[in-house]
Amino acid sequence: MTATYSADQIAEIQRRTLRTLTLGQIVGSAALAASVTVGAFVIQEILGSKTPWGGLATATTTTGTAVMSQVLSRYMTRKGRRPGLRNGYALGTIGALLAAVGAEQYNLVIFLVGLFLFGNGQAANLLARYTATDLAVPEERGRAMSRIVFASTFGAVFAPLLIGPAEAAGQEWFGLHKYTGPWLLSACVLFLAFCNISLQLRPDPLVVAGGIRERSDAKLPSISEAIAVILSTQRGRLALSSMVISQVAMVAVMTMTPVHMKLHGHESVSQYVVSLHIAGMYAFSPFVGKYADRKGTVHAVIFGAVLLVASGVLSAVSGESWPILFPALWLLGIGWNFGLIGGSSMLIESVPIDKRVTVQGSADLMMSFCGGMAGLSSGFIRRAVGYHLLSVFALLLCGLLLAFAVYVRTSEHSRETVAV
Repeated sequence: MTATYSADQIAEIQRRTLRTLTLGQIVGSAALAASVTVGAFVIQEILGSKTPWGGLATATTTTGTAVMSQVLSRYMTRKGRRPGLRNGYALGTIGALLAAVGAEQYNLVIFLVGLFLFGNGQAANLLARYTATDLAVPEERGRAMSRIVFASTFGAVFAPLLIGPAEAAGQEWFGLHKYTGPWLLSACVLFLAFCNISLQLRPDPLVVAGGIRERSDAKLPSISEAIAVILSTQRGRLALSSMVISQVAMVAVMTMTPVHMKLHGHESVSQYVVSLHIAGMYAFSPFVGKYADRKGTVHAVIFGAVLLVASGVLSAVSGESWPILFPALWLLGIGWNFGLIGGSSMLIESVPIDKRVTVQGSADLMMSFCGGMAGLSSGFIRRAVGYHLLSVFALLLCGLLLAFAVYVRTSEHSRETVAV
């Protein structure tokens, strides 16, 4: 379908697409960030403050993200980016409303069902970064992706600071439970993201790029086939490893940090630590994208792994000293950013365009599912061996990623030398 558009028209569509995705990412990330610090608290309210199931909230959300990343990506392959993103934000809105009902009524089942559907919002946000690359020229893919990830900064950093006002508004204006207000806030902003995509993402960038399968009987690759495509190349294996390990380390440590701080009497500070962490996750994205385009995606993964290891060291030695958690969580966010953008850009380089969308969904499925399992197990690990050893486990995992990335870079350099 690109034959019907000139190069100038495609460039203009790309600019419009990036503007639309930027706005959607701001409000979508605000919804997701507003819920990060209160999900575990709702679980503790229902099951008791000493429950090891504090990570269940993050695990359920990321499991929903994992499942729906695959579902939405396959839907996009047939229908385009706009219908997939729109449905993701719509289901996320419904999920936030159900989570609010569950929190208000102390009903764990309703709350978890809501969180699973709420994960659709995160799935849409993740797939939006690939949408930004549909019409981008190869040498600008990293920057296009990083622009969308960067847009998350504004919603994600300031949303946690709205938790207190949202809790107070829910209690004082409507007589709701303390943790109900933030979920209602999340529902409102996810609905704004739905409206933005529905009205502004026209024409559909994936349709313009010729990336959809118009024949309804055309067989799409299964999840196992898509994963096999990723694992068939060394760079594909590194790309998936970078996305998965960065997500696992980030989710495990981030999920338990507010719980760890609350147990030591620092709950009022936790939202600021989370805010700085999320700033690290998104604010440096333009620099990360430029770095990946200029130095290469393997270098980006190596640098990200180094930052994640440094973060693990600081978290492990923090003890009850909450000031150390500020740089620890900040570095955790930046390292995750390098791992995500570097790995995602490398994944795009590693697969042909006709398989790209399905492979993207399968990679996000693996990343989100493993992140969900990390969130679920993090509470049990923290209770069994402590927050510091949880951080050590994350550190060791990121050390393995660093070793693999260095190996890939060394082997590629050796092949280049032999070729010359």
